[in-house]
Amino acid sequence: MSNAALRREYITKFYNGNKIAYSCMILSAMLIASMNIYDSWLLQQFVDAVSGVEGSFGLGTISVLVALDVLLIVPIKALNYVSEPHFMKKALSQFKTFAFERLTRKSIASFKIEDTGVYLSAFSNDLATVEAGYLEKQYMLTFMVVWGSGSLILMLVYSPLLTLIAVALCVLPFLTSALAGKRLERAEKTVSEKNAGFTASLKDILSGFSVIKSFRAEGAAVDLLTKSSDASEEAKCRRRKLNVIISMTSGLASSIAQFGSFLVGAVLALSGFGITPGILIVFMNLTGAVISSVREMPGLLASRRAALGLVDKMASALESNVRDEGRDIPKSLKDGISVRDLSFGYEPGREVLHDISFTFAAGKSYAVVGASGSGKSTLLSLLMASRRDYAGEIRYDGAELRQVSSKSLYELVSMVEQDVFVFDASIRDNITMFRDFPEEDVERAIERSGLSPLIAGHGPDYRCGENGKNLSGGEKQRISIARSLLQSSSVLLADEVTASLDAKTAYQVTGDILKLEGITRIVVTHALTESLLRQYDGILVLKDGRIAESGSFEELMDKRGYFHALYTVSQ
Repeated sequence: MSNAALRREYITKFYNGNKIAYSCMILSAMLIASMNIYDSWLLQQFVDAVSGVEGSFGLGTISVLVALDVLLIVPIKALNYVSEPHFMKKALSQFKTFAFERLTRKSIASFKIEDTGVYLSAFSNDLATVEAGYLEKQYMLTFMVVWGSGSLILMLVYSPLLTLIAVALCVLPFLTSALAGKRLERAEKTVSEKNAGFTASLKDILSGFSVIKSFRAEGAAVDLLTKSSDASEEAKCRRRKLNVIISMTSGLASSIAQFGSFLVGAVLALSGFGITPGILIVFMNLTGAVISSVREMPGLLASRRAALGLVDKMASALESNVRDEGRDIPKSLKDGISVRDLSFGYEPGREVLHDISFTFAAGKSYAVVGASGSGKSTLLSLLMASRRDYAGEIRYDGAELRQVSSKSLYELVSMVEQDVFVFDASIRDNITMFRDFPEEDVERAIERSGLSPLIAGHGPDYRCGENGKNLSGGEKQRISIARSLLQSSSVLLADEVTASLDAKTAYQVTGDILKLEGITRIVVTHALTESLLRQYDGILVLKDGRIAESGSFEELMDKRGYFHALYTVSQ
């Protein structure tokens, strides 16, 4: 899709089902601008009437026209009061919902290689700029166009000669604003980039707060955040300075043009060119309207371009690394997962896994063990399609993982990680992930995951708290297991799920996983507990990114090789 087509797809979300409110908002801007021009005309009639200019309206007629002005402005303002807030609310709600939906199309692999700070900034700072620079400016742009062009037409009616002179004097403020417009657009993009960097730094610090406190690294954290914050504020400062320069120079140029027009008009009036006192005074007023429109228009257009540039930036980020193509595979694993000659490195020339070949039979349970840095978590991550740039093959029932659609894979495989994400919602909502399931299926998942005691003690509507702060580590892990069971995942990948749990809870959670029948379970574990290891159908032992050994617990112990050494040291 071209950039223009992509922008249209996103921009239309502001207007879908919102065209009536938008049309009423634009109509109110046009009417209010027209009323301003009408007021200028009334001012001319009033001054000429007071000055005794022949052919002027009487004060009685002018009073009626003023009353009409007051009567019209009330419903016009009411139209704006109703339409503009409604348009803004619906436009932003629809756009954010659409953008959120596009974000959820991304695969797990996307978030392994992308900076999430870009999205945090896009949905906060950038969207605020889009709101102010594009949506809110729609009204002002329309107002300025109608006010400026209408004032120019009325000026031509009064005096084409004086209008020509006034237009010539307006060139200076127009050039001043136009030249600064492009610089303002570039400055806005720089602010967006620096805001994204600050948001990413803040996210990192909040995520690692416990580590920062534990290692007394508060000073370093503050320095890191301050550096990022200073860069963001410096970019904003440059943008503000640019706005001040634009305002000062265009304001000075506008004053010169406005008073210049008045002086020329005074000369023409004294020279008998048919310029009445009312026309002279109102010409200054109308010239101010034209100059204001000319002065403001480049800035409004620059803000609009900058805002649309941020829409392009958001759209580009949301549409990148989205992998919709690929074949669908059955939701159940029949034969198994075959890994052949698998090699992978996060950096070129530095492999983490080397020529891994192994078959995980369907419905069996496997433990993946090894020293820290041996590649256990990397292997599990690749089985979940976190990356596609590996060498070799990963096949689910013969289907190579690179050719499998993400949606189809996630219906087949679930992953339970050490850090379980829990919404600040009820236990039930966290199990079902806010979807509807038959009650008997939910109850079965609760029972099989070992959550029954928690439900019995607190009830299914018990609120888990922010990131599950009202639950223990074991309870959060069981919620994660229950999620997998409820969506009928045929494959369960568990990555160091008991690393942060006490020994008793870790034993219980691992036991719960091993009791799950009919599911292929691959568990990365550092806990070498004999009673649990004996329950696995197979154990895969990694060393320096290679398979050192594989087999059952008894077989590996009898070999008295690398696994035997690992197990002995751990006891």
